[in-house]
Formats: sequence, C-alpha cells, structure tokens
Amino acid sequence: MSTVGQPERATQNRIIALFSDELGYRYLGDWTDRDGNSNIEEGLVSAWLTKSGYTPAQISAALHKLRTEADNHSRTLYGNNQAVYNLLRYGVPVKIEAGKVTETVHLINWQDPEQNDFAIAEEVTLRGNHERRPDLVLYVNGIAVGVLELKNSRVSIGEGIRQSLSNQQPEFNSWFFSTVQFIFAGNDSEGLQYGAIGTPEKYFMKWKEDEAEDSRFKLDKYLLRMCRKDRLIELLHDFVLFDGGVKKLPRVHQYFGVKAAQAHAREKKGGIIWHTQGSGKSIVMVLLAKWILENNPNARVAVITDRDELDKQIEGVFTEMGEAIKRTSSGRDLMSQLGQAKPRLLCSLVHKFGRKDVDDFDAFIKELEAQPSPTVGEVFVFVDECHRTQSGKLHRAMKATMPNAVFIGFTGTPLLKKDAQTSLEVFGNYIHTYKFSEGVEDGVVLDLIYEARDIDQRLGSEDKIDAWFEAKTKGLNDWQKAELKKQWGTMQNVLSSRSRMDRVVNDIFFDSSVKPRLSSERGNSILVASSIYEACKYFDLFQKTPFKGQCAVVTSYNPQTRDVTLEETGTNTETGRQFIYNIYTELLKDVDAKPGMTKTETYEEWAKALFTKEPANMKLLIVVDKLLTGFDAPPAPTCTSTNPCRTTACSRPSAASTAWTVRTRTSATSLTTRTSSRRSRTPSLFTPPSWITVRAGPTRRCCCRTASRRGKNGSTMRWRPSP
Repeated sequence: MSTVGQPERATQNRIIALFSDELGYRYLGDWTDRDGNSNIEEGLVSAWLTKSGYTPAQISAALHKLRTEADNHSRTLYGNNQAVYNLLRYGVPVKIEAGKVTETVHLINWQDPEQNDFAIAEEVTLRGNHERRPDLVLYVNGIAVGVLELKNSRVSIGEGIRQSLSNQQPEFNSWFFSTVQFIFAGNDSEGLQYGAIGTPEKYFMKWKEDEAEDSRFKLDKYLLRMCRKDRLIELLHDFVLFDGGVKKLPRVHQYFGVKAAQAHAREKKGGIIWHTQGSGKSIVMVLLAKWILENNPNARVAVITDRDELDKQIEGVFTEMGEAIKRTSSGRDLMSQLGQAKPRLLCSLVHKFGRKDVDDFDAFIKELEAQPSPTVGEVFVFVDECHRTQSGKLHRAMKATMPNAVFIGFTGTPLLKKDAQTSLEVFGNYIHTYKFSEGVEDGVVLDLIYEARDIDQRLGSEDKIDAWFEAKTKGLNDWQKAELKKQWGTMQNVLSSRSRMDRVVNDIFFDSSVKPRLSSERGNSILVASSIYEACKYFDLFQKTPFKGQCAVVTSYNPQTRDVTLEETGTNTETGRQFIYNIYTELLKDVDAKPGMTKTETYEEWAKALFTKEPANMKLLIVVDKLLTGFDAPPAPTCTSTNPCRTTACSRPSAASTAWTVRTRTSATSLTTRTSSRRSRTPSLFTPPSWITVRAGPTRRCCCRTASRRGKNGSTMRWRPSP
C-alpha cells in the first residue's frame, strides 16, 4: 500500500524512528505538556559536561555565560545567534577564582562526533509569548541546534518554512532560536529543504547527494545524509557563516567543492574550482581559507584578483565574514608581508607582479626563478577569475616569485581556446565543477531567454569602397593611407554608426514600455557596450529620450585633463577622446567626491545604489566591462549586449563552436556572463545577431536545456550555454 498522502502524524513517527534507529539519536519523548521547554536544557548540558570531566563550578559558570549570551535583550536574534555560535565553536571562557588562569569549557566535542549526545524531542511546546509547537527539535549535548517542521504530502513545504519564520518573530518565540543553527522543512512528496535563522523562504535550499539511490523518500534520504552525526558536526564547525547581518549555510555544491579542495590542500596540490557565475564562489573561498588556516598552523593564504574593484570586494567579503585580511599595496608589499610570519591572510592584484620596463620577458622570468622571494610558511594562492590574465605573462611572474606556493584557481566563465590548456597547465586539473545547467536545475541561477535582433554590419561592395578610398587618397603615401584606414576602418566606427545605435536605443525604449517588469518600474536594464566610446555615444543618445535623468554610464574611465591636451580638432569636429572627456566632464560637474574617493567613484557608487534600490529612478545602466560578473553586480531582469560574436571553447575540449557573449540576471544579487554556443553542420543557415537581449526567465524543465529561435527558413535554431 502506498504511504504517499498519509497523515502528518504517520510521517512524523517514521522520521522519529529514522533518527532513533538509523542515526542513533536518543528519543527524549513528546514534550507537548512538559513545563520549562528550552533551547538550553541545563540538565542535559550539565550531564554531558560532567561526563566530559568538567567540575561543577566550571559547568555553572559556562551555563551562566551561555544563557546570558542567548537571552541578551539588547541584541537582535541574529546577534544572539552569532554570540551563541561563537561559544559553541570556540568554547566558553570561564574563570572560577581570581588570580587563576581562564579555562575553556567546550560545549561540543568537535574532534570525535560520536562522543556527543545527540537527541530528538517531538512537539516541543514553546511558551512565553504566543504558544507554538515545533514538530521536532534536534539537541546536541542538551543545546537545540535544529528545528524540523513536517507536513503531509498534500501540503507544501513552504507552509512549514513560513511556520518556522513566524516562530522566529519577537511576538512569538524568537528566544528559542538563538541557539538553532539549522531550520528544516519537509514532506514525502517534495523532500527536504533547509536554511538558517532569518533565511527567507525563497532562499531555502535543497540537498543533492547519491541521486541514483531512490529506494526511499527523498525526505528520509537527505535527513540521513545531513543529520548523520559526523556530517552534522562538520557542517556546524566548518560551514556556518555570519556575513554582514545574514547567516549563511552552504549549498550542496559549495560543500562538496570545499571538501574536494580540502583534499587537494592536504596533499599540497593545486587545481581549478569551476563553479558557474552567481553560484557563490566567494563563499567557497572564505570557507576554504578558514579551513586551511585553522588546520595548518604554518599556512598562509593570498587571494589574487585581476581588477582593483574585485580586490576591494574580496577584502570586504572576508572582513564581513569575520576574517581579518590584509590588502597589499603592491607586489613588493605582498612579498614583504609573506616574508614575515603575519598576517596569515592577504589579498593583492595580479598586475602588481609585472614590471613596465621589461623588454625581454623570458629573461625577466629566469631572473625571478633564479632569485625567488623568501616566504614564511606554506603559501596557498587563490586566483580569482583565473581564466583571464593569470594564464599569461603576469601569472608566470607570480609563479616564478612564489615557486613553492600551491595555486588554486577559481572561475565560472567558459575558458577561451587559447587559455583553456594554459590554465590547466598552470593550476592543474579540475578540483570540482558546478555547471550552468546544474545551477539552473537547482534554482541557484535562472535559465536564459535569448531574443536576437539583427542589424547588417557587412559592407555591400568592398571593391567599390576600396576604389573610392584609392581615389580620395591619391596624394598620400602608403604609410599615410595605412594610418587613415586604421582610423576609419575600425569596428568601432561600424558598431558606433548612428543609424544602428538609434535602432538599439529605440528597441530598448520600446521594451521598457511593453515588458511587464520594466513597464511596471519594478525592474531595470543594463546595456553592454563594446567600448567606452560606444558607451558614451549611447549615453548621449539616451539623454534625448525620456530616460534622461534615469540613465547612467559606468566604465573604467576617469577623466583627466591630459587625456585631451594633445588632441587637435577642426572648427566643427570632435575627436573620440574629446567626446568621452566632454561626456564625463558634463556628467560629473555636480558630483561632490566623497572622502577617499574620486568624483568618478562617487558617481558610480551612487548609480549602482540607485539602480539596486530604486529601479524606477535608475532605469538603465550603460556598461563596458564592469558589473557583468560575480557578487558585485546589481540585479537586472534584462540585459542587452552589443558585443560582436566571438569564438570560445566549450567544457568538452573536442567541441568547437561559434559563439557570442550574452548576460543575464541570477537568482542571487549578481549578473552572470554566459557564452552561448551554436553547433551546426551548416553554419551559414544562421547569422550571429548584432545585439542580443537576454532575460532571466522561469526555469524550464527540459532534457537538453536549450534556448531556441525560429530561423528565416522556418527551422528552429538551438543553442545551449557552455559549458
């Protein structure tokens, strides 16, 4: 007889038996009518601490400290939970008598999970404010660390999640959750979801492990995986983060990515962690760095990026998560810091390892290899976005400078053909991968919806153009003709033609009027230009539309007078440099620079903040290379790219394909860069679009995870994200 659809009571009885019989938890009973139910069961805590060899005075002092931190009414639930976690993680400092040394009472045995007291109670009635009764509460050594809400298969898991969220409100029983580290909700039809205190319903996660095993309910299977004694202790010890007011637990790919990297770190082996953009690589970095520094007393960790913006953000992420990190000012400063015992955690820019005055780079590398900089300790180097310049000359310099370091690369971008093999040679094999299709299936990132818009960029008759050029340049020598061709024959002039740009502007403005998220002013857009010049041209055009005052341009350009000092112009002409300079000068004239920031940085910060928080007042960002990948990117439901098509390599080395760059919003607060490729035996059937509008659409459940477009001949062309 099928058990699907049985009452919640039957599911609860089965789960209690699972914890008791298979996981080895003690069953504490039904606590519906029990008085004094608490998140800190002092009798159970005292019994375990006594068994662990602590004196009554130590136990009394530790319990008082624990209770004080858990019930601090001057802090929020987040603050109390963080304070309690620190006591669980690092122990409770107690001082029994004046003049004696402070001792540490450890509330959990992290080294030997089996020595802890795992227990489960059902129907734990919480009194104080409005009475509530969680279905199951998990206790470790008498301290409540998990709450599980169960529903029958006809009731959504979401109801159990919302029930736990309401229980955490002050008017109900927020006090109980100050010790709770895991919030679970499940039923027989949907399985299991988990989160931390304060996790919104939409960010509750699903565990995935041993997917081929389907002999029992997913609810049972994943409870067995997550709540196994050693796994639960490991998750508590190594995978809990407090990040600037948000408590975070790992997604399953982050957990297994860190576990795989730990194995490499033990063996002093490097490699590449390939996790798709928007899936939380920064959290993997933090978790791995913490583990390495804690488990190897001689270890040093240096995080290397290739952009100043990323360098600042890496520093901010580690700092907000409670890890002190030293941001170095130069390659020499980094090597000087690594030559000392402290600090153990540093970050730097890869460009700071280069030298501008080097004529013979190979000789420079040999010189570095002959006299490497001395370092103290075992150095682990995390290279963010390792597919970019780190695979080239600067990375060779970095490896020559630190020949004994272990290099671990992080990326989520498909590797270019010329860099793919080099990256593998530099870092080693893949440590762990989490591909785009997996992220879509798990709901970590959203699927892509492509809308191609074509503009012909080819010349009608190249012979006639050449004849015209020769006729007009008869009086010039060959060198002058070549220079003139460079000026007027560049792709910039083709891409920046007024008629083409007008069509792009009109198209974006039309979308803003008819697309629901945009027309309702609840969403906004990003336009990706191919150059700073083109971005400024677009910005100038949008100033003549209703987007004026609701549009901003964000590039790497910072106007300097010397940019145009040597420029020459005629009476009615304006060079490209002067045009960019004039646009930015006008843009920044009313901007007051914040302390420690330039006018450009102040303007960019303002634009990003308005774009994120007030989409109705900042409808469009025009960007070139900034805000396209990683955790720094603002949210946007629509992104338009005007970049020309490029050739990339797929995740399968043997597959070559024609591709173009597109970008879309993920389910987290970031944008992801995806390179979508089309493989066809008859490539002439489909012309790459001049620009592509991409939207984050609903997750489509299909076997091939492809997007499609109807071709002119009626056939459907398909392409899939790579890898």
